[in-house]
Amino acid sequence: MNTELQLPVHRRYLVHFHPKRIPHAFTDVLIIGGGISGMRAALEVDPTLETTILTKDVVQLSNSWRAQGGIAGVLDPGDRVANHARDTILAGKGLCHENTVETITAAAPEIIRELIAFGARFDEEHGHLALTQEGGHSHRRIIHALGDATGQEVMRALIEAVRARPQSQIWERTFTIDLLTCEDSCVGALVWNPHHGKTFIWAKQTILATGGAGRIYRETTNPEIATGDGHALAFRAGARVRDMEMMQFHPTVLYIAGGSRHLISEAVRGEGAYLVDVNGYRFMPDYDSAAELAPRDVVSQAITAQMEKTQHSCVYLDLRHLDRGLVAERFPNIREVCSQFGLDLAVDPIPVRPGAHYMIGGVIIDQEGRTSLPNLWAAGEVTSSGLHGANRLASNSLLEGLYHGRAAGRGVSENAGRISDHFCAMPLKANWPPSTTGYKELDLTDIRNSLMSVMWRLVGIRRERSGMEEALRQVNFWDRYVSRQEFDGTAGWSLQNMLLVARAMVTSALEREESRGVHFRSDFPEPRQACAEHINLHAEYEESCAS
Repeated sequence: MNTELQLPVHRRYLVHFHPKRIPHAFTDVLIIGGGISGMRAALEVDPTLETTILTKDVVQLSNSWRAQGGIAGVLDPGDRVANHARDTILAGKGLCHENTVETITAAAPEIIRELIAFGARFDEEHGHLALTQEGGHSHRRIIHALGDATGQEVMRALIEAVRARPQSQIWERTFTIDLLTCEDSCVGALVWNPHHGKTFIWAKQTILATGGAGRIYRETTNPEIATGDGHALAFRAGARVRDMEMMQFHPTVLYIAGGSRHLISEAVRGEGAYLVDVNGYRFMPDYDSAAELAPRDVVSQAITAQMEKTQHSCVYLDLRHLDRGLVAERFPNIREVCSQFGLDLAVDPIPVRPGAHYMIGGVIIDQEGRTSLPNLWAAGEVTSSGLHGANRLASNSLLEGLYHGRAAGRGVSENAGRISDHFCAMPLKANWPPSTTGYKELDLTDIRNSLMSVMWRLVGIRRERSGMEEALRQVNFWDRYVSRQEFDGTAGWSLQNMLLVARAMVTSALEREESRGVHFRSDFPEPRQACAEHINLHAEYEESCAS
């Protein structure tokens, strides 16, 4: 049996609206999010259907665009799909859905061939796709592009392909405030952008592809836009979410005072780099027989322990023993970033420490991308598909986004094609109590920074009950006055979403009284068989609004 948690929300919609006083737009398919899953979904929609794609910022700003390592798939004749599936399940620490794992890993070679057909150009060796190995993988099965900028190349190809389709339009710098629901079905979204203000977009079918929530933490690889908006608006609309405690921390994030936290790809360790502490000691063999190629949860925990042992703020990634030509060819972007801080990879180790990277928990979907809310589909990091379990295997994220983006695109296309045009606004249920008006001088940046700090300190890589209870008290305190306020811009709405997602994360983390994968509790350091289940959340809206 799954454990159901009630998490009250203060209101169904973040803003008041009057359907007769704001613009309306109509589309067959609405895709919220322009990363890899959203763009792949758009390419699967029937060309006779109108498709509208929303991006929170410019289309190039996404975790997908920033992805470095690559895409996992069995292309080596010496490898087997069963090996890829086994590696994924082992990394997932008992929470993977085996059917989902087997289906997606089996589809990986075809998905990669489709990307090449769309125009993506991957690195080659001797006329064949170049393959590398990353943590947790038993074979070299990671394809990559531009050395260490795979996401940029894949997204370039997908965006160009979408823009070439006349029935598709991309609305950039458009914030999705809330999903619209009528009679317990999704009917589109309420959005805002600088050109039109608030707008209703009515859609026959909607795909949620909004990405992750790493910006809830102070230390993260994620861009500013990754504030968990999709998780929050799906939850407010009544969609079921799961495993919100499962935030994956990437082990190697560039750690330089004053610099942004750049990801240092898993592929660097895959090519043979060592992790050493401040004393130059290579410590990973002390923690796992796979050393630097252990799964991410193991490496992140080991780095944290070694930092505590040495009383130093970071560890170091050492490439000095690797061939300089190989490093220059495989990691041009990492080399460029490091050079901006005066680091030469040939002579200087890279200071790194873990940071929030990938949200494993999210909106529950089936293998076709359906959510529990009729007419709402989802794909990518906003979802919980069962592929990753309690710890994502390196380079399975782009694969998952492509698989479920394709599946959701097919599903919405088939369903929207059966629905006739109806250019009429639907009646919406009342969405209030009235908003609070007494907090107009809030310093949103200060609250946001405080939230990120609390989450990193108390709900980060290591967790325990008293610290998480303190975090929940603080988050609930901020939430009581922030989430009852009605804002008129993206900074306020994003903060409200961050607080809701943080509450869900802490609540789920408190519920899971064990250590499993990325969720490590120092007060429950061992996994418990009885807890090897997914933790689901749902909201009781009428009850919470009445309170």
